[in-house]
Parts: sequence; C-alpha cells; structure tokens
Amino acid sequence: MSDDENDLQKALAPRPGEAIDPIELARRDLKKHLPRRFWKQTGVDEADGRFALTLDGRRARTPGKNALAVPTRALADVLVAEWDGVGEFIDPGVMPLTRIVNSALDGVAGEMAATLDDLAKYAGSDFLVYRAGDPASLVAEQAAAWDPVLDWARERYGVRFVLSEGVMFVTQPEASLAAVRRAVEVVVGPDADDAAALRLAGLHVMTTLTGSPLLALAVAEGFLDAPAAWKAAHVDEDFQIRAWGQDEEATVRRERRWREMEAAARVVER
Repeated sequence: MSDDENDLQKALAPRPGEAIDPIELARRDLKKHLPRRFWKQTGVDEADGRFALTLDGRRARTPGKNALAVPTRALADVLVAEWDGVGEFIDPGVMPLTRIVNSALDGVAGEMAATLDDLAKYAGSDFLVYRAGDPASLVAEQAAAWDPVLDWARERYGVRFVLSEGVMFVTQPEASLAAVRRAVEVVVGPDADDAAALRLAGLHVMTTLTGSPLLALAVAEGFLDAPAAWKAAHVDEDFQIRAWGQDEEATVRRERRWREMEAAARVVER
C-alpha cells in the first residue's frame, strides 16, 4: 500500500468513541494534511451480490480493511461519482456517502444493537413535538410541516406523541417509543448483514441531522422525500432567516449537512 493510501485510511478512519456514531464520522471536517489522489480510473467490481469500488482495478478498502462495497449498483454508481470527483487532494469532508459506508461496515455492523438503542433514544425527544406558542405565522408553519408526519406515524405505527409548547421536556408514552423502535427494526431488516448495517447507519445520520427519527422513517418509508424532510427540519431556522437575514458561514454548513442528508437517504433506499 502506498503512502497516499495509508494517509487516506487514516483520514477516513473512525476516531476513538466514534465507532457506532455515524453522524460524527459524517460531520468531520478534515482539511489538514489531506492525502493526494493516487489513482486514475474508478470502477465497480460485482461479486456475491455486492458492488465494490475499485481504484485502478483494485478493490478499495475501508479503514477497517473491509471491501468498500454496497448492496446495489445504483449506490455503487454514487460512490464512483464521489471518487471520480476527487481533485488533486482527497477531502473526506465532501465524500459523505463514503464516510457513511465506512462507518456502517467498520462500526455499525459490529454494534447493531447499541446503534439501534442510540437511535431509538431520539424518539423520546423528537423535535416535531416541541412547538412555538407565537408568533402565529410560525405556529402555522410548524403545524403545516409537522402535523402530517405525526398523523402518518399514528396511522402507520399506532404511535401518539404528546405535544409541548416551548422547550419544556415532555415524557412520551412508552408504547409509542417502543413502536418507533420496532419501525426502525423493520426498515433495517431481520438480517444482521452489511446491507442492514448500512440502512441503520443511514437512519442514524438522518435522525441526528434533523433531530427527528420520525422524519428519518418518513424518508425511509417513502412518505417524504429527502428534500421535503430537510425543509420540514428547518422550519424554525428558515423563519429566523426571513426575520434576521442569512449568515454566510451557516449557509455553507447547512449545504454540507444537506449533502450528508442526501447521502443518508440514498443508503436506506431499497
């Protein structure tokens, strides 16, 4: 393995404490000492129902030495596009799908139960239940964006959430939290394989980016597409932007987070 390949492995590797937290991997901003591009041709190698990324004909590896492979050709094509788009230096900060796949194969696959537990905790504080008391225009915008998701979840999973005005924490029914966990398990699937780990990682990323496991499930189940879920997650922020203006740095951060959201949505597609 070349020095550049070693540098790339280090750049994309999980840091201590990140093994079962895909969003931390997806958010890392690695701008120093970026490794140089060391390949000319990017491709896909299909074997055993999996599609592995190849660099100059050799299978690419995750930092954990697993084949950088995904369960569908469509997803592999997105990986190829990410790696084809690399310039002189390899910046993991603009390769969200690669980081999600790495974290799924190297971390989540070995910690499925722990990652599921972590994701399920978010149901107890899903931000869709915390509503503004005023102004009336924001109240209406929240209701228009969030009520349909809660209505869908009630019909789809039989869950009922208690709404709260303001930020005061409200305890949700245990039956509803358990139902959300079961819904995640159904989306992930019964097999503890790489495809399941990838779907769980994608759900985790969408949940932590939006603050709502219900929005993540809505995307996974096809009730919302990723742009609609992203818009719903930013009702409050967009209201503030209209009132006070837009911050350039915040806009850049939001765009990067959107790319992470888009990549995560892709990996939960069946």
